[in-house]
Amino acid sequence: MLKSLLNPRHFIAGLLLSLACIASVANAEQKQQVGNFDIHYMALSSTFITPEIAKTYGIERSGYNGLVNITVLNTNVDGNPAVAVEISGIANNLIDARITLDFKEIREGDAIYYIAEVPFRDDQEVNFDIAIKYANQLNTSLKFKQKFYVE
Repeated sequence: MLKSLLNPRHFIAGLLLSLACIASVANAEQKQQVGNFDIHYMALSSTFITPEIAKTYGIERSGYNGLVNITVLNTNVDGNPAVAVEISGIANNLIDARITLDFKEIREGDAIYYIAEVPFRDDQEVNFDIAIKYANQLNTSLKFKQKFYVE
């Protein structure tokens, strides 16, 4: 049991949940409710994840590389399960340099996460515009800003 908990594939869910809790305390909860769905999101520097997790998921761990994490929960079903969605998006900075976000789906047990990398410069605010679709039940746009700092 302990061996499986230490496996990086099972560890990322706990890590992302921990980071979400830290972000919630620092920035208020980052969640958008749309109908029967809660969309949880956060953006952070890739240096917050361990080298092992970065290697497992093919993430470039760098002081100039951020991660966007999205998960969508169906609040209309007992236990609020995560749902697999169609997701795409762009990120742009204040000088309007646009980056297409290439989301990777990560599944761990019942958890489903969508992670994309985004480069940044020190003290840079990045605007995110993310389209999320789930069958004919959800078709929405998530917009938020995140300021990144190089450590």
